Amino acid sequence: MTKDIANWEVPQAPSFKARLAAGDLLIGTFVKTPSAIVTEVLSLSALDCLCLDAEHSPFDRLAIDQCIMAARAQGKPLVVRLPSAAPDQILNALDCGATGIVIPHVRSASEARAIVAASHYGAGGRGYAGSSRGAGYTTRSMADHLAASAQTTVVIAQIEDLEAIEAIDEIAAVEGIDALFVGRVDLTVAFGASSQDDPRVIAAVEAVCAAGQRHGRATGMFLARPSDVPLWQSKGASLFLLGSDHGFMLAGAAQLIGQAKIST
Repeated sequence: MTKDIANWEVPQAPSFKARLAAGDLLIGTFVKTPSAIVTEVLSLSALDCLCLDAEHSPFDRLAIDQCIMAARAQGKPLVVRLPSAAPDQILNALDCGATGIVIPHVRSASEARAIVAASHYGAGGRGYAGSSRGAGYTTRSMADHLAASAQTTVVIAQIEDLEAIEAIDEIAAVEGIDALFVGRVDLTVAFGASSQDDPRVIAAVEAVCAAGQRHGRATGMFLARPSDVPLWQSKGASLFLLGSDHGFMLAGAAQLIGQAKIST
């Protein structure tokens, strides 16, 4: 008997949160230019996700909003690295419709628990507004939005301090932390090292990967050398935010000049 075509359901692709939990290899990049056009262009790429760098780049609330809108229009997962763990910063990014947030300098389990609470609805948690983009501008019922948010909101704790390395098992054990993200450059500075390949830095990154595996959390990182991805994937990492729009422009310009000079 032929099935009723009207009742067929289009299979839904796994959410970014689900792919993180499954340990899929995810490759993304940082967006450092507060431009919806730049975000829109990168959203047309095969990258698995984008990360707005509102910690180190001049993103205000409107720029974050517009960039998130551009990424959502192309169905591209987008997380926002915020300048702090302040609840209003987290609320803003998620209300604008971000897939999730990355919080820098998470040093303890208590900080991680506070971040999770501020990212999710519930007693003492994120404030509710049905009029936001994230909630569908009132077109989604409260029950549906609460369920969707719980199922898709991604919370990433950036590990980049010596205190965080010492408390890594406690941080990784916090329910609601979807991924640990290694801030390798900051760890290098914290150790007083001159290279990201310093043995102390490498040992710290390995400790984060191991803790992630013990507690069922994804581990992510920035790598200066994309060729190192297989090495760190073998150690348990699965999320790699590589390069940035700035880097792409500079590399493209350098390549163009090189090609032009070779041809003359």
